[in-house]
Amino acid sequence: MKAWQFTGTHQPLVLNEVPDPEPGPGEVVLKMTAAGLCHSDVGVLEDEGWLSMLAKLPITLGHENAGVVAAVGEGVTDYAVGDRVAVCPTTAVGAPGYGYDGGFAEKMAVAAEALVPIPEGVDDVYGAAATDAGMTSHAAVITNGGVKAGDTVGIIGLGGLGQIGARVAVLAGATVYVAEVNESVWPLAEQIGAAGVAASITDFPDVTFDVIVDFAGFGTTTAQAVDAIRRDGTVVVVGMGKLESTISTKSLILNQCILRGSNGGTKEDIVGVYEYMKTGQLKPETTTIRFDEIAEGLERLHRGEVKGRLVATFD
Repeated sequence: MKAWQFTGTHQPLVLNEVPDPEPGPGEVVLKMTAAGLCHSDVGVLEDEGWLSMLAKLPITLGHENAGVVAAVGEGVTDYAVGDRVAVCPTTAVGAPGYGYDGGFAEKMAVAAEALVPIPEGVDDVYGAAATDAGMTSHAAVITNGGVKAGDTVGIIGLGGLGQIGARVAVLAGATVYVAEVNESVWPLAEQIGAAGVAASITDFPDVTFDVIVDFAGFGTTTAQAVDAIRRDGTVVVVGMGKLESTISTKSLILNQCILRGSNGGTKEDIVGVYEYMKTGQLKPETTTIRFDEIAEGLERLHRGEVKGRLVATFD
């Protein structure tokens, strides 16, 4: 079969011919239907720091995966051939594309314990996007942010994750304000149901925020969130636009700000996203490409030319 493989930093992905996978005990083989492309994939290609996270070289990338069960290994009883499933990248078996060959291939082998059924009413493109962008956004807003009906929430950044996070907060019953420097995407905030949109979270001086989720993480954005949060409010940092932030300890202390990071999520977060998706109320913006365009798609991501979440589909 064909697989897009990473062979070394600063090298383009290579489309290799590799053996078809066989399911081991407790595993299934998926016939891939959709695989999301992520900025962390670009990071693997560009930064040597990612090498320590990879189990082997070459390795097939792809950690946002949806497919149909094509074969089951010994001991697998919860899934059968023909089941539509997605792969959670944060279980004990590790992340596809890092700990083992991922989904930028026609087939992939994966432990059954990492699978999440894709419900009727959720297509494979959304099924794949929910496993990272959706999971991470849901975990940040609901699991770690604790957003509930009646809260006033600030969302910083309206990219692939922020748009999902903002919509999840709206669907949870919160009043949502969006901070996004790119004015061309401001209409999306209105479509999501935001009560207001501006360039910075500081542009809402009369709003009292219970929770602010920083999907941008550009250092100054986190500092501004700590300044803007109400007393005893929560600031959740997801984005890693910059790896450092200088915050006001005065604001942190006087606001008694709960400042926490949010990294990934769980199978339960994926299920939570699917619950919103299957009602038709959560429809994140996506751009689709073909399997043979994956390497080019990563270049487009690197150049900042992609709107929403980029997902490759398989014939």
